[in-house]
Amino acid sequence: MSHSHFEMPPALYDAYAKASTQRFHPFGTVRCSGEPMFRSQLARDLGCLLDVDHSVVAWLCLPTQVDAEIGPHVFDFLVDYDDGTRVYVDAIEDEGSPDITEAAAIAGLQHRFEFRDQIEDGFRLLNARDLLRYARWRTPLNDRIRMLAALDDAGSLQVSDCLGIFREVAPMTAIAWMALHRLIELDLDECMIGPETLVRRYQR
Repeated sequence: MSHSHFEMPPALYDAYAKASTQRFHPFGTVRCSGEPMFRSQLARDLGCLLDVDHSVVAWLCLPTQVDAEIGPHVFDFLVDYDDGTRVYVDAIEDEGSPDITEAAAIAGLQHRFEFRDQIEDGFRLLNARDLLRYARWRTPLNDRIRMLAALDDAGSLQVSDCLGIFREVAPMTAIAWMALHRLIELDLDECMIGPETLVRRYQR
């Protein structure tokens, strides 16, 4: 997925201009296929969830606009899923205009809204934010092999059991990067990541 910058519609240009002046934490992404650009912290938070969703292959910010009855609308994301579906997604507070979904359907596009209470529900967003702080680091090959070999021997380990495995990089930096890149998996929903959190080989 990539943006085309030729003959950009005014609404899309304005969305780019607004998003390019704003910075939201965390800065790192894993599956964003273009430039990360967010118009709100809520959209940034949804991007965090997309990065830890195992069914997501890639996502693109501000992909295109549709002309709805309420005026031109620029979507927050285009998301590619591993089953081949492509969905345009908007992060909103609590109510979305049916005109936008209707305009998307007329254009032959699949669309959905993600509401704040869905995005912020439970521990997943908090854990995703923590992991993505380390998205720009990398776990060296030696440490990756040691970690995967230990999991092959044990089946699963608690985070606290993994702290002595890594020699070239800080343990949680290594664990976070490996989880984000689907080499290992952690339970992001039960509670905040802690010493007792189980680590397993990634399986799909």
